[in-house]
Amino acid sequence: MYRFLLTPRWWGINLFLVLAIPFCVFMGSWQLGRFEDRVESHQAAEKRQDQVGKGPARPLAELLPVDKVTSGKRATATGHWDRQLIVPERQLDGRQGYYVLGLLRTDGGKALPVVRGWMPGSASKAKAPELPSGEVTVTGALQASENSGTDGVHKEGGLPKGQLGMISAASLVNLVPYEVYDAWVTVDGDVDGMTAVPPSAPEGSGLDLKAFQNLGYTGEWFIFAGFVLFMWFRLLRRELEFAKDAELGLVPRADSETETKTETRTEAETEAETETENETENETETVAKAKA
Repeated sequence: MYRFLLTPRWWGINLFLVLAIPFCVFMGSWQLGRFEDRVESHQAAEKRQDQVGKGPARPLAELLPVDKVTSGKRATATGHWDRQLIVPERQLDGRQGYYVLGLLRTDGGKALPVVRGWMPGSASKAKAPELPSGEVTVTGALQASENSGTDGVHKEGGLPKGQLGMISAASLVNLVPYEVYDAWVTVDGDVDGMTAVPPSAPEGSGLDLKAFQNLGYTGEWFIFAGFVLFMWFRLLRRELEFAKDAELGLVPRADSETETKTETRTEAETEAETETENETENETETVAKAKA
């Protein structure tokens, strides 16, 4: 009854089953692992968020380049103030105002952007405290450079002289004749009447849409594996039913119709041959009579 499993057709079906199910299980497990990695990353980011702006300060060079681990760590740098810029349209505690940004020239020659604090009001009427002279040491939370997707940045450009729309090395490269660190620091505590800007968590540290996409793909791969197995059992069951019908002498309807059509076609051919033979005999008799 199971001899049909040895046919080339079923060899192909069984080979597909053997290859498809392990592949689906592997892909589903891989997607599940990706989801678990994102969950662990999110949990680690939440723990780091509790430590943002806390802990002992470390030299700036030890924390660069800025990544998800070093972002928010307290850094310290020593140098001389070079110039001061205003970063407009920045909110703090629901109030509109601006950042006061100073460029600290370090001993290495590079400048470190430092947000000295926040002040309320319009940037066009900014009255920021003057920069101290001489060598200073700045301590604050290290932050990654802003980009066009960061909340509050001014992307349109066209700002008045002395204003900066985005805190990044790319936006400062055309404003100063020296190199700038690809990072910035927001100082600890209020300074000269300015409110300290709280550090933010590193971007992309939460459970985003991609994490739930991985979870959805996991379910899809396992469902597809189950569907392949279901279709195999369905085909096997149908073949067994056909085999039982054949043992009982039952002929499927499609085969009966085929045989009926074959019999009808054979009868029609037989009648046509008979008519042809009769016509040939009549012609032969007619020719014989004419000769006589």
